[in-house]
Amino acid sequence: MIDYRDATPTDGPALDAMARTIWLETFGHSASPDDIALYVAEAFGPQGRLIASLTEPAHKIRLAISDTVIAGFAKLSPLWLTDPVIAAGAQQLSQLYVAQAWHGRGVAQALMAWTIDTARQSGASALVLTVWEDNHRAKAFYDRYGFVHIGDYAFPTGTQIDRDLIMQLML
Repeated sequence: MIDYRDATPTDGPALDAMARTIWLETFGHSASPDDIALYVAEAFGPQGRLIASLTEPAHKIRLAISDTVIAGFAKLSPLWLTDPVIAAGAQQLSQLYVAQAWHGRGVAQALMAWTIDTARQSGASALVLTVWEDNHRAKAFYDRYGFVHIGDYAFPTGTQIDRDLIMQLML
């Protein structure tokens, strides 16, 4: 059984721990240990970007919770990408993470439905995201929703620069 609700600042430590674990499982092999450590130090922890976004009203974070454990989350943000091919008035899906135990059980689909509905309700013209070029599972998921590759983004993992695909869904 999964319950869905908006995140609050009190969810910060649990959300951060869950997101860090998933990020390391998914990307921990993709760079040197030093670069991974640099990225994790910026993105996670008490001073990291994820916890900071919980207190910024422009970000909306939806949690999927099983009992008291966070099974997944989606973070909808104002557009921070600057690529000129992105539709004017777009919003950005900054993160969509689902714990491995919940893969294939509809959590990602429910979080994506919330993201698309929330973006539409706010008047967004499009939804954009970035996905690492080697994250084939995520790319296939976004393809099923009709996202299309419109450009590339140089994603810094510490000092290493990875190629992320910019994908867009017109709403």
